[in-house]
Amino acid sequence: MKVLVNDQIAEEAVEKLRAKYEVTAKFHEKDELLDVISNFDAIIVRGKTKVTREVIEKGENLKAIGRAGIGVDNIDVDYATERRIAVVNAPRSSTMSVAELTIGHMLSLARRLPFADKSMKAGLWEKKRLMGTELHGKTLGLVGCGRIGAEVASRAVAFGMNVLAYDPYLPKEVQDKIQCTFIELDELLKNSDFISIHSLLSDETRGMIGKEQFEMMKDSACVINCARGPIIDEAALVDALEKGKIGGAALDVFDKEPPEESPLLIAPNVVFTPHLGASTKEAQIKAGTTTAEQVDKVLSGERPDFIVNRQIYDS
Repeated sequence: MKVLVNDQIAEEAVEKLRAKYEVTAKFHEKDELLDVISNFDAIIVRGKTKVTREVIEKGENLKAIGRAGIGVDNIDVDYATERRIAVVNAPRSSTMSVAELTIGHMLSLARRLPFADKSMKAGLWEKKRLMGTELHGKTLGLVGCGRIGAEVASRAVAFGMNVLAYDPYLPKEVQDKIQCTFIELDELLKNSDFISIHSLLSDETRGMIGKEQFEMMKDSACVINCARGPIIDEAALVDALEKGKIGGAALDVFDKEPPEESPLLIAPNVVFTPHLGASTKEAQIKAGTTTAEQVDKVLSGERPDFIVNRQIYDS
């Protein structure tokens, strides 16, 4: 069988696949991908490649689509399910990396670290202007509290923070194991000093943090997004920052990536990273090898552990 690795993944994962399959590890642009996809039994991607309905239609031999990471918004899962093609991912691969980046962004905002660094490199000594705040005793609100949110919660508790969470999809028995208090979204927004987004992107969550939500927040509140850019209405965020409706923001993800010419880039009190959440050596090895294992299970006729469209096995 043939496997196409269309985005770069850890070499350990490619070698694992090569031990059993004919592997092509090369990026194909959209038109080229449409020309070659019919030759493969499986495709593995990260976030760059879009596995659209058109790609799936051309992939007449496809049995598995692997996403080396968590989010599958770049894959037409519904059509893959209709075609009974397994979509697998690596949901645990970047948990620690994203959680640690989230804490890093919180500290950067609380102690104004990026602004201090820039000031020092400009030859300034702005000790009084760069007064910060402690995380200890502050309230963190988690919008979404799956694996990553739970890890952020445990680290925030270690800093002495009070943690609130909103996640209507998390079963009660799972909520009871996490070190936080679950409340409704409006109450979380009104009472949090730091608000961190950890929801999946869906039609329901797209733009869920907009003008109305920013109006509810404290003027000193800081928003962190290491999940998916479109969950936040960027125009509303720019407006809130410019008007001082919130204290600051830290963003790892954007509506359009890279965010070329975005008004966000010149907004006040905002810190950026270029979608680095899963960009650690450890996370990339786990993402690649886990996805390779899951694709191998599908091609070997076994049920994978991390199946996104499980209904193709249950029906």
